[in-house]
Amino acid sequence: MSAPPIVFHFDFSSPYSYIASEWVEALAARYGRTVDWRAILLGATFQVTEIKSPVAYPLKREYSMRDFERSARFAGVPLKMPDNFPIPTQNAARIFWALRDDLGPDRACQWARHCLRAYFARGVDLSDPQALRALAVEFGLDADETEMLWSDPKRKARLKEVNDAAIAQGVFGAPFFFVDGEPFWGNDRRGQIERWLATGPF
Repeated sequence: MSAPPIVFHFDFSSPYSYIASEWVEALAARYGRTVDWRAILLGATFQVTEIKSPVAYPLKREYSMRDFERSARFAGVPLKMPDNFPIPTQNAARIFWALRDDLGPDRACQWARHCLRAYFARGVDLSDPQALRALAVEFGLDADETEMLWSDPKRKARLKEVNDAAIAQGVFGAPFFFVDGEPFWGNDRRGQIERWLATGPF
């Protein structure tokens, strides 16, 4: 029986999610695992935990912005912090779940990578409907059909259901991983995740 996948919760507006998205598949493959990508909204977790993004606090903002860039350099991942940051990303997330439900996880994963790289390496504003429509066309989707997806009440309900399920499971940030049911929060948990994959519980 194959080993269970690494469950990877991410937010399209999270620099650490972007960085993690660039290493998680390769890490999983080295240990015979797959990755279960799950788009969530950090805003939903912030409401439950009654906190804000680190960049919302002047004392933390300068350090956080420095650490985003340093962490990307350390991981060898290109990063150009967008002018508009952070942003609401519910539309990109709704498209992710629509693709996953209708076309399967591989296509949804491709969309996630496409959006994360567009936002964090090219500065494409995922919260701008016109920019998102153009990005969808670039990805091979029809712009009007894509906008209908993110506007569909069924897709909105699906994302809310996913967010609620993640929070119920204990997810309070992104990236947030589960490996064999063990929770790991943050891009900086990579070393611990790899050891768990190599040796099991420690």
